[in-house]
Amino acid sequence: MVYLLKFGAAWILPPGIFFLGFWYLSYRLYRKKEKGLAAMLAAVVLVFYLLCTNLVSERVMGALEGTYTPPENPAGDCIIMLGGGAFPDTPDVSGAGTLCSSPANRLLTAVRLQRKLDVPIILSGGQVYSDSGPEAVIAKRILMDLGVPEDKILVEGRSINTTQNAKFSTEIMRDKGLDRPILVTSAFHMRRSVLNFAKNGVEVVAYPADYRVNLRHDFHYNKLKPSVDALYDNILVMQEVLRALVTRYLE
Repeated sequence: MVYLLKFGAAWILPPGIFFLGFWYLSYRLYRKKEKGLAAMLAAVVLVFYLLCTNLVSERVMGALEGTYTPPENPAGDCIIMLGGGAFPDTPDVSGAGTLCSSPANRLLTAVRLQRKLDVPIILSGGQVYSDSGPEAVIAKRILMDLGVPEDKILVEGRSINTTQNAKFSTEIMRDKGLDRPILVTSAFHMRRSVLNFAKNGVEVVAYPADYRVNLRHDFHYNKLKPSVDALYDNILVMQEVLRALVTRYLE
């Protein structure tokens, strides 16, 4: 009963109620003999609906996230953690400013690897917008709160995209005599990140984190309910594919 209520609620709230509305409009057009227009509208709405289902998004996202698998025994002389967004003035335990969910998950993986390997962490990420936080600076404070020594933290605070993450992190590595980095970023972001480092002449050990979907995909009818989260995941995949193509052929 609980699952059925969840499924039903998805159709009376956005985006589900919009799909029902447009399908009804398509039906009315069909009744008025506008069969071609009705079919076109119904098909467009169907495609949009499928993009809003977990049935589609978990498979598409899963294929992208499965490009790299975390090695069982990672080895390197530094860890590079890529930023992914921060708030500049939200309250935190030791000051103002917090990481968004994706970089926070990346940081949890990075700090555990640092404790295991006792190598420096390069935090890469600057202030992207006027109202966003200086990612690497905020991440450094959190790492120190978690017990990582300050002399094991290197801050790269200039980059505002993945291309610059790779470029400026590579400069720090070469300045410090480091050449075997373990790269930590979200699993969906790893393929493009590895490509950017390769274009800077650096081969990384990929250590994906912040997974958005399970490796196993069991069917349940609730995966057919429309969801903005599923749509967001599908858009993320499209963005990553497009940006990887731009990186590979245009940059």
